[in-house]
Amino acid sequence: MLQLVYISSVNPAAPCPTQDILTVSRRNNARDRITGLLYADAGRFLQALEGPEDAVEAAYARIRGDRRHRAIVLLSRQQVDRRAFGHWEMAHRAPGADAASFLDEVRRLTADATPDVRGTFEGLVRTRVLA
Repeated sequence: MLQLVYISSVNPAAPCPTQDILTVSRRNNARDRITGLLYADAGRFLQALEGPEDAVEAAYARIRGDRRHRAIVLLSRQQVDRRAFGHWEMAHRAPGADAASFLDEVRRLTADATPDVRGTFEGLVRTRVLA
């Protein structure tokens, strides 16, 4: 099974409400047996995708072609024996929501991930919402 993690910047020329991304991603990922975690805010996407190699590669190719993303950087690509994200989740902090509680939620969602993946998500959240 393949797991990959990427980060990208939101393209201000192609905005998309977070709920729209979540709706489409849930449908596509359920169909393709992909699980993972998506962190999204007004400026960044950070996503882990895991599942059958061909399905994950196809999803990543769709993402790379999606105008809502720019400056996409692949952070890790590795074969894994088991899923770190047993179900699809999206971490999104609503404006005005408690930052510390949100960080706790991200820690819960990444609890089964490798230290590198967990650290990537926690580090981005700290810099984006706690700074």
